[in-house]
Amino acid sequence: MATATRAPAARRRAVRLGPRRWTAALGAALLIAGTAVLSAPASALATAGTAVDFATRCVPPAVSGLPPINGTTTARITVDDTTPQVGDTVTVTYSVTKPAASNPVDLALPADIMTPSGKVRLGGAQSGAVTVTGPKENPPVPGKGEFPPFSMTGTFKVTAPGSITLSPGDYNIHTSYLMELDTPCTVSSPPAPVSETITASGQPGANERAITLAAASGKPGERVTVTGGKFTPLTEVTLAGRAGAAETADRMTFTSDAAGDFTARFKVNDKATTGIVAYEGASWSAEKGAGPAAYTVADDTPLPKDSQKINASVTAGTLSMTQEGDTVQLSSVDFGKGGGADGDLRTVTVKDFRGGPAGWSLTGKVTAFTGPGGAAIDADRLHWDPECRTKEGSPSTCEPGSAGPVGGEGATLAATPDGALTGGQFTVDAELSLKVPAFTPPGAYSGVLTLTLT
Repeated sequence: MATATRAPAARRRAVRLGPRRWTAALGAALLIAGTAVLSAPASALATAGTAVDFATRCVPPAVSGLPPINGTTTARITVDDTTPQVGDTVTVTYSVTKPAASNPVDLALPADIMTPSGKVRLGGAQSGAVTVTGPKENPPVPGKGEFPPFSMTGTFKVTAPGSITLSPGDYNIHTSYLMELDTPCTVSSPPAPVSETITASGQPGANERAITLAAASGKPGERVTVTGGKFTPLTEVTLAGRAGAAETADRMTFTSDAAGDFTARFKVNDKATTGIVAYEGASWSAEKGAGPAAYTVADDTPLPKDSQKINASVTAGTLSMTQEGDTVQLSSVDFGKGGGADGDLRTVTVKDFRGGPAGWSLTGKVTAFTGPGGAAIDADRLHWDPECRTKEGSPSTCEPGSAGPVGGEGATLAATPDGALTGGQFTVDAELSLKVPAFTPPGAYSGVLTLTLT
């Protein structure tokens, strides 16, 4: 009876495990077949002037037992703006078009198992790489049916004027079918042909308008000579008194000369005046204004008998930042699984004690993460999710940057806008996650994140 009892149990295990092993092996083979087909030519669907073919080498997951696949990828790059200005953000789409081949086997592949990611290479006036990603989205693929195309999207900031070329770069297919697998595909002879070209124009010049005062103080009702330069020629300019962030009733309007300069005799009556500004247009703006230039009214009103006048002043400070330490230890990930190595940015404190109209911007960029034997994890795989808190009473309000990749070209961690009176104290943090590919060689990896405050 003991023998009779064990035999059926052994058969149950064989039935349970056998099909699983067979299905897993077949699934891996199908995923690799899908990757190979994605690299096949699709010139029949190409749009003239945008689709390009390039030799590609795809490395199947180790569990498949298949050798590298050398084929041809057909892809195209599109952008949302072909004539941006320096400083603009351009959205880039990297599309691998419909392959000509079909699913080579009768077994269907399920929907929504493929997540693509890749790089778009920049050349010409601006160099670098744009990280692009696609959704985990694909229709079911019937046995012997055609494989679907896929698209990946990302953004980059234009940093230089001129013609900027965009070429398809390496890409990776991550599949979630029975197990998590990556199939990286690299351009065999980089760079790939240019698929798109944009022409960037220079950013409008910075505001160079300026004013100087012949005196820093005067009695109520006295006039002070104000000299201005770099304003728009032959344009109406307003001089106004300031009491802190608010304008006083003292103002005068005139027209700048043909060179954009002026000299005016400005009468100051308000005893609360702390400065003088000049601007174009109906109201003050940091983009078309200058100042405030410090000015105080010497109140010579006779004091009552047996009284004392007490004066005080507020001195402008600087823009600075400090950080709580210079090392972040991320969590570890397992070889063969990969995923996010997570941690927290060391807290950064920004102090804006300038007391003027300008805001600030805190940006960061990171190097590649280098490891043993020359192995590396790309800089664009470090993502952050910023947070920013404003100290109570601060004139400005801190705004966190967008969650996403940091990369070697940089991203905004936090910022405050320009305004009539800005400043304050701010605490900046961010959750960090390094997206480690599944089969990254084991070992310790390090990169350097550089923060810049302007």
